[in-house]
This record gives sequence, structure tokens and C-alpha cells, in this order.
Amino acid sequence: MKIIRKRWAIALLGVVVLGLASCSRRGEEADLRPSVKIAYLPITRALPVFETAEASANGGDLNVELVKFGSWPELLDALNSRRVDGASVLIELAMKAKERGVGLKAVALGRRDGNVAIVSKAIESAADLKGKTVAIPRRRLSHFILTLEAQATAGLSVDDVKLVEPAPPEMPAALAGGQIDAYCVAEPFGAKAVTLDVGRPLFKSEELWADSLCRGLVLTEQFIDERSEDAKKFVENYKAAGRCLTKERSQVVAKNILARMRKR
Repeated sequence: MKIIRKRWAIALLGVVVLGLASCSRRGEEADLRPSVKIAYLPITRALPVFETAEASANGGDLNVELVKFGSWPELLDALNSRRVDGASVLIELAMKAKERGVGLKAVALGRRDGNVAIVSKAIESAADLKGKTVAIPRRRLSHFILTLEAQATAGLSVDDVKLVEPAPPEMPAALAGGQIDAYCVAEPFGAKAVTLDVGRPLFKSEELWADSLCRGLVLTEQFIDERSEDAKKFVENYKAAGRCLTKERSQVVAKNILARMRKR
């Protein structure tokens, strides 16, 4: 009996060793794929890069590494210092960075729409925004235009509200605390206020500016010049991932992003 148990133990050890060796080989094979580092902020307009990374994790020629940042200045600094190969970024910011000499090229458009105007429960219509404090990420971004369009539906001008510019992750808490009365931002920061039961949507961006574009995929010129084949493959994978983003799939990925935010 002892001999039988010993043989079983030896056989089991052999299986474990072979299994570990197999896992090691698979890991080494994955590590051998060219890596592409893509910067992003955790907002739903980054869905195509999330889907691209998900597809790369299940196979393919490239290993797509997503690098999360908490603010646009941090992300743009990473692009400028070439710590990443590309980014899902607001088009206006990419244009400004290019103007300042950052070596970038826009290679694909991102999602359309995806912004929302959120108001406190005390606000019943756009007319109630007069004299109130409204938050936007920056005046140079499309959120400013959307806010003006929202006010225009009630005959209000930019001077009829007080505009402030906090970081998007701070907006739901600011609304809950009464520091602001409304804000315009990309999802899922609007959905977070609804989830917290501190605000409600007043307008979706498509109701104010149909098919609005403010997100694009950029790659550094250095990455394109030095690794042109990898750059081409990545753009093809990005576009293929975008085509796979049905409404249902987008909702699943967006919920995953929101769930990650709640854990922070």
C-alpha cells in the first residue's frame, strides 16, 4: 500500500510539474509578442481601447497594455515623454499638444456622443440653471459647447451661470455636497451621480449636438516611425474592436468600468 501511494505521489508531482512548465511556456509565448502601451482615462469613451485590449488578451499578434491616468495633463505628459505609445484622448487636447510640438498623429476616431448634463434634484429644467454653479472639465473642450447649447434651450447665456472646472471624478461628490448645481461630463461620471441618487440627467449630448466627436486615438510619431508594422496592426485591431462594440456589448464594458470606479 505504501508503495502504491508513493507511486501515486510521484505521478501527481509529475503532472503538476508538466502543468507548471506548460503554463510557463504559454506565459513566455505571450511575453514574446510586441507590446503596445496605450494611455486612457476611465471613461466610457475609452471603450474601443478596452475592447482592443480584451481581444489581445485572448490572442493575436500584439500585447496591448492599458495604462490608466487620473487626469488629462498626466496622460499628455506620458505621451510627450514617450512613456506610452499612444492614447485614447480628447481631440481638442491632442490638437493643442500637437500645436505645442508634441509628436502625435491621429490615426482613428473614437466614439460619438457619450457626454451627459447632470443636474441636482432641485433643478427641473434648463431655465432653473440661471444663477447656479455649473461644472465642466475645461472651457476648451466640447463640454463647454454642450453646456452653452443646454442653456440656450432656455434662452440663457454663458453669463447666466457660474462656470467652474473641477476634475471629472470630483463632480458627483461636489454635486452631492452642494458645491455645484449641475455638470457636463463624459460617462460614467454622470451615471455615478444617478447611482448615488444625488442627481439626474437633464440632457444627453446627442440631444444637444448629434454625432458630436471629441475623442480620438493618437499614436506617437516615434512609435509609428520605428514600429510601423506594429502601429498598422494596432490600428486595424482597434477598428475591428470598435466594429464589435454593439450597444449591448458597450453597456457590459461600461458597467465594468463603473464597477472599477466604485472599488476605488
